[in-house]
Amino acid sequence: MHTETRTYTDYAGNERTETFSFNLTKAEVLEMEMKCSGGMEQYIKRIIDAQDTAEIISVFKELLLKSYGVISPDGRRFEKSPELTKEFAETEAYSDMFMELATDDVKAAKFVEEILPKMNEDQKKQANEMIAQYKERNATANPIPPSVQ
Repeated sequence: MHTETRTYTDYAGNERTETFSFNLTKAEVLEMEMKCSGGMEQYIKRIIDAQDTAEIISVFKELLLKSYGVISPDGRRFEKSPELTKEFAETEAYSDMFMELATDDVKAAKFVEEILPKMNEDQKKQANEMIAQYKERNATANPIPPSVQ
């Protein structure tokens, strides 16, 4: 989980300090992996190697918005909803964070590392095997569009 306290000026000219939290669950990461040919890591590597700046920025926007949420008062849940995401995306704090991640590769790498779930080697192996099996079974039935590859 990545938690960050930011001070920014809102649209009414008020200075605000708020804490924002970001996290992806294993299920969310698995879902993202399934959508990318070769997995999310290979997808990101390909767009970085191709120096596709527009696509890199698009990926960071997706990661920032998909990982945003609010920790429930009892700490049991990490609440996410389209409404919460929209509210966050409409703040200057989002704009500042987005610009920072898009222009600072060290901060971007740290952010991604912190939002990803911690998995031991067995869990990583099991997840990779599940992804490979799923892709094998669905390679011909549901080909991945070239725009995602």
